Amino acid sequence: MKIAIISDTHDNLANFKKAISLIKKEKIKILIHCGDIFEPETIKEALKDFSRKAHFVLSDVDEDYFKNLEKDYFKDFPNLKIWRKFGEIEISKKKIAFTHLPRTAFKLAFSKKYDIIFYGHLHKPWEMKVRGVKLVNPGNLAGIFFRASFAIYDTKSNELELKILK
Repeated sequence: MKIAIISDTHDNLANFKKAISLIKKEKIKILIHCGDIFEPETIKEALKDFSRKAHFVLSDVDEDYFKNLEKDYFKDFPNLKIWRKFGEIEISKKKIAFTHLPRTAFKLAFSKKYDIIFYGHLHKPWEMKVRGVKLVNPGNLAGIFFRASFAIYDTKSNELELKILK
């Protein structure tokens, strides 16, 4: 199964929508967002025609934007799950964690509970192994410091593909 991993949209709705369009075109069933979304409305606008599963982890900055939301703010998005600090899912027998901060990703790697961990914050696409655990930063959708990018992870082949937005 293929999973799309995005991070650091910084309210760049145009790029977020471009990524969602590519994700839908490739028939990807799950989206993971590694934080620095900013306005909750950005999620609503980007996902309004997206019926697949979506997991969003909040960064420290996002927490400020999200703290006063009404309980049912995302009621029209039943396939959306919002996580605090980090999230975890299992797909095709792959244990996957995702977070915003690299230091949290490293702590999760040292736990040896996961096969792969996605994180954001640095804006630069990056892949490395820590104690046998793959850590991946998909870059940033905002196009800040580096070109706008996201990653696609294939759980079956265990391969990653970097997508650069044009």
